[in-house]
Amino acid sequence: MKNDKWNDGIDVTRRSFLRKGALAGGVAAAGSLAAPAVLAQSPLVIRMQTSWPASDIWMDFAREYVTRVQEMAGGRLEIDLLPAGSVVGAFQVMDAVSDGVIDIAHSVSAYWYGKSKAASFFGTGPVWGGNPHTMLAWFYKGGGDELYRELTQDILGLNVYGMFAFPMPAQPFGWFKNEVRTVSDVQGFKYRTVGLAADLMQALGMSVAQLPGGEIVPAMERGVIDAFEFNNPSSDLRFGAQDVAKNYYLASYHQASETFEFIFNRDFMDDLEPDLQAILRYGVEAASTSNTASALDNYSRDLQALQNDHGVTIHRTSDEILQAQIEAWDQLVAELEGDEFFKRVMDSPRQWVERVTYYELMNAPDYQLAYEHYFPGKLLL
Repeated sequence: MKNDKWNDGIDVTRRSFLRKGALAGGVAAAGSLAAPAVLAQSPLVIRMQTSWPASDIWMDFAREYVTRVQEMAGGRLEIDLLPAGSVVGAFQVMDAVSDGVIDIAHSVSAYWYGKSKAASFFGTGPVWGGNPHTMLAWFYKGGGDELYRELTQDILGLNVYGMFAFPMPAQPFGWFKNEVRTVSDVQGFKYRTVGLAADLMQALGMSVAQLPGGEIVPAMERGVIDAFEFNNPSSDLRFGAQDVAKNYYLASYHQASETFEFIFNRDFMDDLEPDLQAILRYGVEAASTSNTASALDNYSRDLQALQNDHGVTIHRTSDEILQAQIEAWDQLVAELEGDEFFKRVMDSPRQWVERVTYYELMNAPDYQLAYEHYFPGKLLL
């Protein structure tokens, strides 16, 4: 079995090829002063597929990663970025990376929820009270990365490394044809979501279809689903959510702290020179900052466009529904704790949130108070 370190245990593979290529270039240059300048080494082409349609804003976010990596690599890496379906379906990227069909995937962990419900703990798990920034910090500083490694490599036997980026704003409750104020209003609906959120919504009395983003609006048009969520106002606007429903509910606990998942084939990563490995890893962190800024800019502008240009009514999800979601999470947690690994993965962020969010909430001023002072009457509360 390969060493878990990303730059240890290397055989004579792509890495040694790169080293030999560089050495040969140096010998050729030294041995023939009269010869033309030595051609630069061809870039290593990396196959990267996302789980998003070509037109989705998340493809733009993936491009921000590509741009940063290629510029930092100085021409040594070239990423061939492909949308969902180019090589495999949106929900199949984990297997494709593990099998070496593609080198990198840009996705979310809930999309391989079918392999283990624990996948959902790394983005669409129980809401403990931490915000998305809190939960992304848990992955890197609270033990989440080791639990992810244990799940993917030891339990599921996948040949991957994973990193997370971009603390997504809490996902809206979603799109409905009519107003929904109470739990009874949504019971019986056929609803699209993914991951453990599917179990949560079923506990509220809905039936659930787990569909990739590109299939949502056609399913709504055909009556396969009655309501849906995807993630954010920009994606929803781009794929035409406003054409099939006019009531958009913001605020929900079903996916309150998701992040992007970057999946790397282990053999591919281990074969790279250490500096190229570092560029691919730290490029994730750089893209996280860039994606956050782009999201706040685009999501807020597109929310206004949905409201002002497309006749969409924006709502805050009712306290009754939010409370019912928390109580449904309580039931799911009690069921999931019967599995020893599941319990460990839930206990870790729960303990992290108890400590970290205490600091965050005690330290934070009331931003809503200040907002209402300067922009009175704007909030739909």
